[in-house]
Amino acid sequence: MAINELLKIMVRLRDPQTGCPWDIKQTWRSILPHTLEEVYEVADAVDRDDAAALCDELGDLLFQVVFMAQIASEQGLFNFNDVAQGITDKMIRRHPHIFGDAVFADEGAQKQAWENIKQNERSTKADAEGFFAGIPAAMPALRRSQKIQQRAARVGFDWEDWRQVVPKIYEELEEVADAVGKGEPFARIEEEVGDVLMGATNLARLLGVNAENALRLSNRKFEQRFQRVEALLLAEGISLEKASLQQMEVAWNIAKHEEKGQAAYKAE
Repeated sequence: MAINELLKIMVRLRDPQTGCPWDIKQTWRSILPHTLEEVYEVADAVDRDDAAALCDELGDLLFQVVFMAQIASEQGLFNFNDVAQGITDKMIRRHPHIFGDAVFADEGAQKQAWENIKQNERSTKADAEGFFAGIPAAMPALRRSQKIQQRAARVGFDWEDWRQVVPKIYEELEEVADAVGKGEPFARIEEEVGDVLMGATNLARLLGVNAENALRLSNRKFEQRFQRVEALLLAEGISLEKASLQQMEVAWNIAKHEEKGQAAYKAE
């Protein structure tokens, strides 16, 4: 099997005598940035709906898993098989309606059962780490904010409806403006801006939107639109550096109109 060949390649790359010098000196910590980069590249391939790129990027991500597992194996901690067995056992445990005799009335009941099982799994961690145990501190802040809010909502600390959040976001925006207007310290302004962002993630959660995905897609839309702005300006012999704000706004509106036209064409 291909996975066995990959595992053998990893062993050879890490061989202290005949392996690759770069691979030999790596640690979990040193390759972590590469692992995170591969995750983002997987997300980019998904956003572009590029199957060939996705296949390639998933391979790169798998290599990172194999790499970390090999480092652990060398230290006698665990190996790749332990990783695979662990996730296998977890999926069987979390799907009693598939691999057991459990029957759920609907998808909502199934989802609640899933959350209950997860809660039981992390109960020992919670004793040591607190209510938010299992939510990594290193997780991107936007995603972690939504996770924290989801956890709090499970015990009833939540809004009843998304409409209740909107006035709260406006309130937080006013507090930012007030802090700036009063010339308060930067730390205070930063805190108020953070409250605005947390309010936005709460709104996203209550609407069933993944805030991290939503912002990533908006970033991509802005990037593509701004690239079109640059192209439109260059067609008129104007560089971005020499363009006025008014010229960029005109090009921006043209790019935006083109996007709407393309979207309408696809919908037909």
